[in-house]
Amino acid sequence: MLKCGIIGLPLSGKSTVFNVVTRAGAEVKPYASGKTDPNRAMVNVPDDRFDHLARLFEPKKVTPATVEFVDLAGLSRNASKGEGVGNAFLSFVSESDALVHVARLFENPDVPHPENSIDPVRDWNIVEMELIFRDLGVIENRISRLQAKKKNIPSETEEKALLERCQACLLEERPLRELGLSPDELRLLSGFAFVTLKPELIVAKLDETQTDDSLPLLNALRELAKTKGIRLLRIFGKMEMELTELPEEEQKEFMGELGIEESGRNRLISEAYALLGLLSFFTTGKDEVRAWTLVKGANAVDAAGAIHSDLARGFIRAQVVSYEDFISHEQSLAKCREKGVLRLEGKDYVVNDGDMIEIRFNV
Repeated sequence: MLKCGIIGLPLSGKSTVFNVVTRAGAEVKPYASGKTDPNRAMVNVPDDRFDHLARLFEPKKVTPATVEFVDLAGLSRNASKGEGVGNAFLSFVSESDALVHVARLFENPDVPHPENSIDPVRDWNIVEMELIFRDLGVIENRISRLQAKKKNIPSETEEKALLERCQACLLEERPLRELGLSPDELRLLSGFAFVTLKPELIVAKLDETQTDDSLPLLNALRELAKTKGIRLLRIFGKMEMELTELPEEEQKEFMGELGIEESGRNRLISEAYALLGLLSFFTTGKDEVRAWTLVKGANAVDAAGAIHSDLARGFIRAQVVSYEDFISHEQSLAKCREKGVLRLEGKDYVVNDGDMIEIRFNV
C-alpha cells in the first residue's frame, strides 16, 4: 500500500491536517510534538463516480479505494545531523511514497512557532534543506565506498556517474525530483529511498480569520510552489475539523452557506491520490461495487492481478467501458455494447482512470 507522509516543522499544524483527512482524533496539543512514532490511518478516496455506481447497482457490499496517511514527527533545523527527532523522522520520511508538506500561516500565542515568527517560505526551505542534506549524506557514503574499491564493475561505474549527477544537483540546493531522471535511472536509484525524489504537495495551514485569498504570506508561498512546480492547497484547520464531525447532509448545507463546493478534506485526499500516481477502475455487480487501485500506466493484466492472482494467471480478455461512456449510454451495458463503446481488450491495454472492467479468464 502506497502512503503519503505528512511533514513540516514542529507545531505547523500537521496533526490537525492529519485529523481533518483521517478523522482519527490524533493528539494536537503542543506537547505532542515531542513524539516520534507516527500516527497512521487508511482513508477512503472520495469519488462521485463510485458513489453513483453504488447507488445504481445497490450491491450487498461496497468497497471504495483507499490511501494511507502517516503523520510524521515535526522536523527542526539540523535534523539531518541527528538533532531533535531527526534520525527517526528521516527514517519515516524515506518510507513514504509522497510528501504532504504543511506550512504554517496561522497565528496562535498558545502554540509558539519554533522559529519565533510566521514565515511559511522560510519554514518550507528549512525542511527542504534538511531533506537535501539527508540525501547528500546517503550519496557521499555510497560514493566513498565505491571509490574505496580497487576496481568497479561496469554497473558500479554507471551507478557512480549517476550518483555524482545527483550530488551536483543537491549541492545546488535543488531536490532530485527536479533532475528529470529517466525510468531506468529511477530504477537504479530505487534502493536509496531518496527523500527529495518523492513527489510533494504543499498545504497552507490557515485559521478562520485568514480567508482572504490575497494574503501576502499566502501569495509568497504560492510563488514558491509555482517556481518549484508543486501544487498548493489551503486548509482551514478548525473549520475543517468541525465540518468532518457533522453528518453528511449537514456538511453539504454548511458548505453551501459558505459557498464551498468541495471540502478541503476531499480535495486533499484526491490530490494525494493523484500525487502517488494512482488511478481507480471499477468492478460492478449485485454482490459488490468496488474501486480498485492501480499505478498509472498499468495494463489489463495488472488490473486482473489486483483483483486476484488467478485472474492474471488465466487472463484471456478484459471487457472495458469507461464510466463516462456508461453514463452517456443510458447506464446500460447492453446499450454500450450496441454502440461499440463496450469492448474487449488484450493484456497490453493500458487501464484508464474510471474504466469499468470485467476480466475474462480461464485457469
